[in-house]
This record gives sequence, structure tokens and C-alpha cells, in this order.
Amino acid sequence: MLKIFSRLKPKEWLMIGASLAFVVVQVWLDLRVPELMGEVTILITAPGGSVSDVINVGLLMLLFAVASAVTMVFMGYLGAKVGASFSQGLRGDVFRRVESFSMEEMNAFSTASLITRTTNDVTQIQMLIAMGMSMFVRAPIMAFWALSRISAGNWQFTALTGILVAVVVVMISCLMAYALPRFRKIQTLTDNLNRVTRENLSGIRVVRAYNAEGFQERKFEEANDEFTATSLSVNRAMQIMNPVMRMVMTGVSLGIYWIGAFLIESAQVTDRMGIFSDMVVFSQLALQVVMSFMMLTMIFIMLPRVMVSVKRVNEVLDTEPTIVDGTIDEVPDGMIGEVEFRNVSFKYPDAEDYVLFDISFKARRGETVALVGSTGCGKSTVINLVPRFYDATEGQVLVNGVDVKEYTQEALRNMLGYVPQRAALFSGTVASNVAFGDNGKPSPAEDDVKTAVRIAQAAPFIEKMEDGYNGLISQGGTNVSGGEKQRISIARAVCRKPEIYIFDDSFSALDYKTDRALRAALRNETEGATSLIVAQRIGTIRDADRILVLDEGKLVGMGTHDELMKDCEVYQEIALSQLTAEELGV
Repeated sequence: MLKIFSRLKPKEWLMIGASLAFVVVQVWLDLRVPELMGEVTILITAPGGSVSDVINVGLLMLLFAVASAVTMVFMGYLGAKVGASFSQGLRGDVFRRVESFSMEEMNAFSTASLITRTTNDVTQIQMLIAMGMSMFVRAPIMAFWALSRISAGNWQFTALTGILVAVVVVMISCLMAYALPRFRKIQTLTDNLNRVTRENLSGIRVVRAYNAEGFQERKFEEANDEFTATSLSVNRAMQIMNPVMRMVMTGVSLGIYWIGAFLIESAQVTDRMGIFSDMVVFSQLALQVVMSFMMLTMIFIMLPRVMVSVKRVNEVLDTEPTIVDGTIDEVPDGMIGEVEFRNVSFKYPDAEDYVLFDISFKARRGETVALVGSTGCGKSTVINLVPRFYDATEGQVLVNGVDVKEYTQEALRNMLGYVPQRAALFSGTVASNVAFGDNGKPSPAEDDVKTAVRIAQAAPFIEKMEDGYNGLISQGGTNVSGGEKQRISIARAVCRKPEIYIFDDSFSALDYKTDRALRAALRNETEGATSLIVAQRIGTIRDADRILVLDEGKLVGMGTHDELMKDCEVYQEIALSQLTAEELGV
């Protein structure tokens, strides 16, 4: 908890200090009211008391009550201000930390969990700050101040109040022990509920196509019921506090008046008026003590869940990315666009088996190097090592003769144009998606965007859209087809004018005609750039300068199409499974 609040800014600490000052003033004002009530009691019962004196004291009580209300408004404002400001900064810190994560850290936290931590968990902390600044500070000050005044008077009243306070403390301790592990479980169940909902919404077409609505409903109901049952068990336990606190409040009043009645009855006539006045004052002070513990109770209801949220947020903030920047932030002169793998082996974090074994090859400037192999042989893993989505477990990956680990991530990725296997589009316009990102060059002009779109064979359908290049793209590109998404994604890479293109099975959603036209345009328009292509179709890669054949993570063949058709059995099997011997020229 202290670690998270160490992120408070000096301005926020200043506002907290001002709020504490208002708390002290309000407590003093609130505790003056019972004393004035005691004076009113004496004035009413004393033989020489006058109405004007009672009115004067009553007006003073009213003034103190109004002043207390005003200070409470200021405390509420400052609490809300600090809570909103702190949560804004904390949410930004979490987001930036997640942005720095490699794929290893992203896989350690689920997407649903990261969303919950960035939104719900931060909101829980904000609520604690907004409410706790007044309650958590005011309650102990009020209780201590009131108890000190009670203890300075009659010991019987002090003992009664102390017993009832002990009852409240024991009850709060028991409830905390019961609630804390369940609140921790609630946050985990919230992640699970978000995950199930997100899966259902993102896969809604498949769900409907397979008539799986019932299955999805049962899965959601199971997650929802578990979440509801756990929440109800905690809430039921917490609801015990309210009736117990009310009983304590009532018990305090009854106990003080009961003790007071015995004391008055056994006291001298001259002392009875003082005892009665003390009884009125102490009953009000005792109620202030109980009210303080009621405020603490509200904080303790929130605290277990907030403690879990703080721990979850700290887990994200304390996670150090495994991919760290090197020191080189400029592209060295010389071997521009060259990619080399030297005896690269790789296994995923926490995995026992390697998925790549001793991969070595070189792609020179202007060459097109393709990777082919059966599903799961490690093709995508190879090219994911170039932009450092993962780091090689053994060996070296070099770009322009420099180990990728020595570059800053920004400098490395400025040289790359990456097209993923699953095209990712963002809400906005066609133009904003094509011109997406920053690679250290001036923002692309409108002509650059149109040129990239033309090369990617996307101009025909984009120019038919209602607003053309300003046509709207919905989140995830759900308003365009798979092939159209892929072509916009390719145009985005072309628009960067990179030294190295990485195509991770990026032509699979295209028909053969578009595929052929796009590759021809890329060769003509991006001359001098190096291309790494992962593909399943032999027709896409047969013209590559060099083809790498992978089988179960091992490099089993390397050469041109014609060379591999003669020498590589794995390549022959793949080729003959797609094309006839006559089409292959065998």
C-alpha cells in the first residue's frame, strides 16, 4: 500500500495536507457542540438561567454546525481532486508499463486481467483515496479526542465506552480475516468474467455459425454464478457491521443514561446538576466515538478489496520487461537492409523444449527470403526474433551487422515494416491506418498514402468507399473483409518505406490474382528493400531469391525453388501437395 502511495505528486501531498487541516478543524467544531449542549442543560435547569442565554449558546451551536458542514465540503472536494488526479497518473503508469512489455510478459498476464487492472482496480484505489482522506483520518482523530475528553470525566462512562469500542474492534478484526481472501478471489473471478465475455463478443460469428449460444451462455452463467456467490458471501458478512454498530450506538446511550441515573440517585442534591450535565455531554461524545468507528467500518469494508487491487496493480508496475533497450539508436553505415541469423536456437519462457534449433542464414539488401514449412514448424517464431518480440535463447540475430539486442527498440523497429499474420486495424480512417505509427521520418504525405495503397492493391475498394481515403474503419476493421484488412495492413508497412519488410503469412487472405499483382508491385516499387516472407503457398514464394525450409524447428533446406525441388524432400512434399508436377515443371 505504501509503495503505491509513494507515487503521489507534491501537489497532491499539498492537497492532502490541506485536507488534514480541515479535518482537525471539523473535529474541533464537532466536539464543541456536545460541550455547548452541556451548557444549555445547565442554563435550562439552573434557577438563574435566562432564555437569551440559551438562545445565544444555541446560535453558537448552529454556527459551529454550519462551519463543520463547510469544512466537510472542502474535504470532499480535495479528496475527490486527489483521487481523480492520482488515478489518472496511476492508470497512465500502468498503461505505459504494459506498452513496454514483451510478448513474454503479455502472455504472463491475460488480456482480460490487464484490462481489469487498468480500469476496475485503479478505480477501487481512487474510491479509497476520495473517501478515505476524510473518513480514515477523521475517524481516529475524532475517536481519540472524544475518548480523551470522556476519560477526563467519570470513570464509569469511560469504562462503558471502552468495552463497547473493544467489541467493535474484535468484530472488525474477525470480518477482515474472513473477507480479505474472498476479495482476492473476487478480483480473479472478475478477470474470468471479463475473459468469457470478451471471448464471446470477439467470436460472435463463430458462436452463431455453430449454434453454440447455449454453450456460451452456460459458460458465462457458470462464471457469473461463481462471482455472484463469492460476492454475496462477503457482502452478507459485511452487512453484519451495520446492525452491530447500531446496537453499539443504542447501547452507549442506554448505558450512559442507566449509569447516570444510578449516579444521580446516589449523589448529593448539589452534585446532581453537574452529573446530569456530564451525562448529556458524555452521551454525545460517546456517540461521536461510535460514529468514528462506523466511519472506520466503511473504510474496512472497502480496504480488503482495495488491498487486493493495490497488489494487482503493483504486480504490473513491478514487472520488469525482459526485452531491454541497447545503446545504439542510429542505423550504422554499410550493410543497410541485411539480416543474419547465426546459430539461433529458441525456446519459449518456462518451456522445456526448444522450438528452433541452430538456425543460420543471411538475407542481403534487396533480396527476398521466404520461409516455408508445415504448420507449427517455427516459421513465425523465426521472424518474430527480428523485431525482438522475443529474444533468441542462443545465438545471434543481426540487422545491418549489429546484434538486435544492441539497438534501442525504437531504432530497430524504425528499420522494419511488419505485417502480422492477423491484420490489426484501428478505429479511425483508412488514411490514419495506412499512415499509422512513427518511424522517425516526417509524417507521410497524402500522396505517400495513396502510393502505398496502390502498391498494396487496395486502391480499387478504398476509392469505392463513401469517403474514400477518409472512409471510417471500425475497431478491429470489422467493416471490411479479411482480404481488404490484409491489404490495408500491407499498405501500412509500405508507407513506412522501411529497409526490411517482414510478411508473416500476410498473403494468405488474398486471391491468387491479387497475390501475384501485389508481389509484382512490391518488387518494382520497393527495389533495394529486403523482404522476409512467411507463406504457406508455394506460388507466393517460388520466385524468392532464397527459400528456407523448416521442419520441426530445424532448417532442412535452403536455396531457390528449382534447387529445392531437386534436393529437398520436405519442400517437394509441400510443393506437390499444392501444385501438380506439370505446374511445378518437374
